[in-house]
Amino acid sequence: MMGPSHALSGAAVWLAGSWGLYQFAGYEQSPLAIAVGTAVCAGGALFPDLDMSGKVTRNQGGATVARTFGVVSLFFAEVMEKISLGVYHATKLSKDPDRKNGHRTLTHTLPFTFLIGWGTTALCTAYGKWAVIGILFFMIGLALRGLFDEWAKRAGWVIVTLISAAAAYFTFLHLPGDRGYPMLGVAVGVGCFVHIMGDFITSAGVPILWPIPIKRRMWWMIGLPNKIAVEVGGKVETKVLRVAFTVVSLLATAGLIAPSVLSRFNIEV
Repeated sequence: MMGPSHALSGAAVWLAGSWGLYQFAGYEQSPLAIAVGTAVCAGGALFPDLDMSGKVTRNQGGATVARTFGVVSLFFAEVMEKISLGVYHATKLSKDPDRKNGHRTLTHTLPFTFLIGWGTTALCTAYGKWAVIGILFFMIGLALRGLFDEWAKRAGWVIVTLISAAAAYFTFLHLPGDRGYPMLGVAVGVGCFVHIMGDFITSAGVPILWPIPIKRRMWWMIGLPNKIAVEVGGKVETKVLRVAFTVVSLLATAGLIAPSVLSRFNIEV
């Protein structure tokens, strides 16, 4: 799927999950916590595509996520793509085809999803708010680039960077105490997993079974058959799935807001 669809799916899953936890488990979150989790999950749902690089010196090409912070994020994507390609060649078996780029390899695997979620939590636990503000800055930037794609293109990466920094600093000022903030790691991990599922429903598929060797292949690209697969950038993705993700997000938000609004009028729900 394309960047905006990935970001919307991440936001929808986090908001729906937050509503489900509140409705069925009584788990309440502050409005700030919900907003932060949604933004981080939306950003996390774009993160795996950092394995698709472009032209760094020209600030062109690459995936949506790779252009978020201009040449800096493009360079990061270039490094990620080379690491992914290196892991592919280091682990491929005799029946795996040769590749010249690392897109949809390492960062589109379940072990990577677990590692990035655990790593985020570990950083927040070790360094507290200082790690949190850096992670928020990065993930909010990705979320802005994905959720508001057309606006971000017009505004440019400098504006996106400044807004991301301001939002991260505002959140930093209002974070309670010195905590490990495991929620951030969960949000990043969930976002990456949602991304993998989004690419899974396309015909190109993802190496979801890696690193399990099957028939002398390590990197099986598994997706839906062409007849039922979602075409990347096609009408099903842009007209059906994006609308569905938006509706789910709005309904979940309404469900989360309604109890506090009704309580002001002494109405029980």
